[in-house]
Amino acid sequence: MADPVTAAIRNAAKAVVLHDGRVLLQRAHWEGQDCYFLPGGGQEPGEALDATVRREVHEETGQDVTPERLLWLREYIGANHDGAPEDHRVEAIFLCRPEGTLDPLGGHAEDDVQTGLEWVELEKVTGLNLLPQGLRPLIADLAHAELPTRYIGDLA
Repeated sequence: MADPVTAAIRNAAKAVVLHDGRVLLQRAHWEGQDCYFLPGGGQEPGEALDATVRREVHEETGQDVTPERLLWLREYIGANHDGAPEDHRVEAIFLCRPEGTLDPLGGHAEDDVQTGLEWVELEKVTGLNLLPQGLRPLIADLAHAELPTRYIGDLA
């Protein structure tokens, strides 16, 4: 009998950085596909989630941001999506505004899969291979109105 797998839930903070009707996205090559992700990443012990999103966005994009509010709380439970049973993530997704002028894009600690950065018009987000796909309509809807904070559940 195999030893049971001990799972740890990983907390992360992601950013929807908006400026002039555009959102800042990471271009990436992941699992054999070209795609986009929101900037952000894992929370460190003792770090508040708003500090996590500030740090991660700066590391990955070079842009300083101010988290304005929590937009969505997302989970990913790998066992529910043909993923590893021990893969369980909880992501706080913040609405963020760039601080000051827009800096030239390029962080000092980009993700391994990151191939670039791009400001994308909100109306074009639904046509992108943005992962997780369930975020596409939510982000695109921000072009019309800011949506209330909500739990969006186990979203792949």
